[in-house]
Amino acid sequence: MQRSWVNSVGGEPAPDSGAGSDLHLDLSGGGSLRGRLMRALREAVHSGRLAPGTRLPPYRALAADLGIARNTVADAYAELVEEGWLSARQGSGTRVAERAVPLEPEGPRGPARPTRRRVVHDLLPSSPDASAFPRTAWLSAARRALAAAPHEAFGVGDPRGRIELRRTLTEYLARARGVRTAPDRIVVCSGFAHALELLGRVLTGPVAVESYGLPFHREVLAQAGRVTVPLTVDGRGARTGELAGTGARAVLLTPAHQFPTGGPLHPERRAAVVDWARASGGVVVEDDYDGEFRYDRQPVGAVQGLDPERIVYIGSVSKSLSPALRMGWMVLPGRLVDEVLAAKGPREMWSGVTDQLTLAEFISSGGYDRHLRRMRQVYRRRRDLLAARLAAEAPHVRVSGVAAGLHAVLELPPGTEEAALRAARRQGLALDGLRPYRHPDSAMAPRDGLVLGYGTPPEHAFAAALDALCLALPEPDGG
Repeated sequence: MQRSWVNSVGGEPAPDSGAGSDLHLDLSGGGSLRGRLMRALREAVHSGRLAPGTRLPPYRALAADLGIARNTVADAYAELVEEGWLSARQGSGTRVAERAVPLEPEGPRGPARPTRRRVVHDLLPSSPDASAFPRTAWLSAARRALAAAPHEAFGVGDPRGRIELRRTLTEYLARARGVRTAPDRIVVCSGFAHALELLGRVLTGPVAVESYGLPFHREVLAQAGRVTVPLTVDGRGARTGELAGTGARAVLLTPAHQFPTGGPLHPERRAAVVDWARASGGVVVEDDYDGEFRYDRQPVGAVQGLDPERIVYIGSVSKSLSPALRMGWMVLPGRLVDEVLAAKGPREMWSGVTDQLTLAEFISSGGYDRHLRRMRQVYRRRRDLLAARLAAEAPHVRVSGVAAGLHAVLELPPGTEEAALRAARRQGLALDGLRPYRHPDSAMAPRDGLVLGYGTPPEHAFAAALDALCLALPEPDGG
């Protein structure tokens, strides 16, 4: 039978904290150590030995006193907070909730409903820091754009998009991404998913996709009637040499930064996919994912520049500015422009004119470049902090995919992904496992890992998010 008397809560106690009084915890009985600790704390609260408002020891101190792992105590605290027995607030520690003892039910209870855990730290990938949106610069650009806009801009929208934006994108994409195009080859859309949905209706035959990628991209293509076939992904990106054996008529790639595993498409494989398109008459769809955010060397130019008549280039502002703007663009081969416009419809029903005009002004005035330079520094600093923290506290977890973009992949020991996700939820973390990104027909063996974004948390909360992450990671032995 394991018991502990704790007589210190650490630090200077508040007058009403109950600090200095002995705390008796009986950890005997069956079940896991975390379960026994939770049961003992509930009993102490229910019996009145821990009064509402009592401050509990920091989890590190209690773990040391009990002689158990700190993750066990931290998980127990987090679970009891979710259940309402305890409360936690930054700066005041963990306390017994003011109404921790439940009232006796008046009648029989129905089936218990599952508790939805509160998200404290959003580490889901693919999202920027919403608090960093350049409101002042965007508002100034909107004022200038609206003042200069012709009257006809506020009539029925052109499905190709405003000419001001298409001209600006032609110049910007050539300068920043090496894209070769003209305004009449650009079609504005409401983001990548909208572009892919339109292309799915225009393309014919199966579409090859990377074995690891966003499931909703495969779903969009499936809804458009396209069958997807997986290409193996390794450290050099997708193995484009496999295309000839797939029967695919098109291929969707993320060559700037493969999502989610990371890394650019190798130059030999870039050349190979262009050769395949020329020989087969196929179409390459280039998702320029994270093309603007590269940290360790100069950005890799777009594949589109190698053959504009075979490659559809898709970009958006969902990572660089905000997904709330719903703004993207397709750079199309000439032969596909009319077909895509026919699929889109005779009127613009997706992207607002004022946002298009504002984006054109924001880019042409230099505001977009300044914002990207600032955010590269912010995200690179977070990337470096994440890598350093994991190297110090979880050196057994390999970090990959961090040369660019807003996310990292944490490679885990086999069989530990689900347990790590459960532990992350107990810590109030929202993040993804790696396995759902794998194409269900892929011949690649499933890998265990976590896909986490470091773009979303605001600056002041990032360190706390890393604290919670380190508590959720498995021990070196996979425990």
